[in-house]
Amino acid sequence: MDSTPFLEFNLFDIRDSQVPELFKFRKDNFNIENILTTASELKYSNEIKQFLAKQWESPSDDFVAFILSDIYPGKKTRQVLERFNGLVRKSLKQFVNDMVNDKLKAALANTSSDSTDDKTAEKEIAASAPTNDEPQIETTAEELEGYVVVKLILKDVMNEDRIFYRDNMSYFNILVDNSIRKWVCRLGFNGNNKYIQFNDEDKTMVSIEKPLDIWGYKEKILEVSKKFI
Repeated sequence: MDSTPFLEFNLFDIRDSQVPELFKFRKDNFNIENILTTASELKYSNEIKQFLAKQWESPSDDFVAFILSDIYPGKKTRQVLERFNGLVRKSLKQFVNDMVNDKLKAALANTSSDSTDDKTAEKEIAASAPTNDEPQIETTAEELEGYVVVKLILKDVMNEDRIFYRDNMSYFNILVDNSIRKWVCRLGFNGNNKYIQFNDEDKTMVSIEKPLDIWGYKEKILEVSKKFI
């Protein structure tokens, strides 16, 4: 048996990428074949990430030679590899920074296009917000579980970092680009009659018993999300 764990996580700092894997271990969702497949994939995925992390900090000669194989026509002598080592490390960091900046610019563009609508919506929410004498909003475990289910459904059609939630006294919003005007669905888990409402033309609302029931409306959620992709 392989003694290397295929999944490690910190209960106080669970990453978004780990949520889908942890979700597979739920009693209602447990499948040994899927777990074995996941274990194999995660093992090699972790090793690949560890390798890349090492190269990120200190590129090996083999890694530098691999990078140079398509861009440097000369012989890859030790002197050449040493000369390019720092440049490879610098280029890697610049490449990642450029990727991050591009994503930030795209996110800011989406945010600015919705800023007027968001301000109006926020004023509406603020007007109905509870005073200090009224009950405060408390996001429940069921609501967060519902959010995870919807996020898992949407992750194949959009980046996970575009999916947000906002809770209020009446319902739990799941949004795209953190825009209140781009809500995909609303979860009503505060009372005995639980429901999910979709942002379609009819604002369809259906009753559910538990967050996992949301999986049954996967196609509906994907259909609604198309206008925000």
